[in-house]
Amino acid sequence: MTLSTVARGSCFCSAVPRGEAPFFNMAFTFRYYDVRMPQDPLHIEDVSGTPSGQRMLRLRGPIVLTNFFEFQSMVRGNTSRHLILDLTAVPYIDSAGIGALVGAYVNHQKDGRSLALVGVTQRVRDAMEVTRVEQFFHFHDTVESAQGTPGKP
Repeated sequence: MTLSTVARGSCFCSAVPRGEAPFFNMAFTFRYYDVRMPQDPLHIEDVSGTPSGQRMLRLRGPIVLTNFFEFQSMVRGNTSRHLILDLTAVPYIDSAGIGALVGAYVNHQKDGRSLALVGVTQRVRDAMEVTRVEQFFHFHDTVESAQGTPGKP
């Protein structure tokens, strides 16, 4: 067997016996690659009892394309001077979730308000570093730290 590359609009590699044409079965290929990931919900708790002018949202679950719309809506509707997002229980985030966080930052920044992220896991932080957006956010280890120092708008 040799490794052959066939280019007909796109490239793919397949191991084929010498002298035979590579076999590309579109139904087979898409049937196995179009598998959906499990849909973990995103739970959002609007935490009461925060100091005046502050609002805290506690998120639990991944922030991904299939579930970030409620989060995005809550952030866009926020009118408090300082928004704290507790991401302690967010195990991972995809590009849509990162886009929602950046949108939250832009929304708050243009209105002179601030945004703080609390308890960001290493996996989420790595995703933010890879996409080079971590520079826009104020990170805190605890909610108390975020409440005490709102950060620069």
